[in-house]
Amino acid sequence: MKYIKVLTGMTDKWFYALIKQGLFPHPIKLGRSSRWRLVDVENWIVMQIQNKSQR
Repeated sequence: MKYIKVLTGMTDKWFYALIKQGLFPHPIKLGRSSRWRLVDVENWIVMQIQNKSQR
């Protein structure tokens, strides 16, 4: 989550709200930790950019 927050400038609460809404990839649970595949996060970012440019 630290990497995602630094990469996007958004808060962890914002991302967990998006996950709950189905708008951000679900994490992979490793014990009590949550992790995301880099490719999933990068694809999500690309989709956000494409959606903004289509408006």
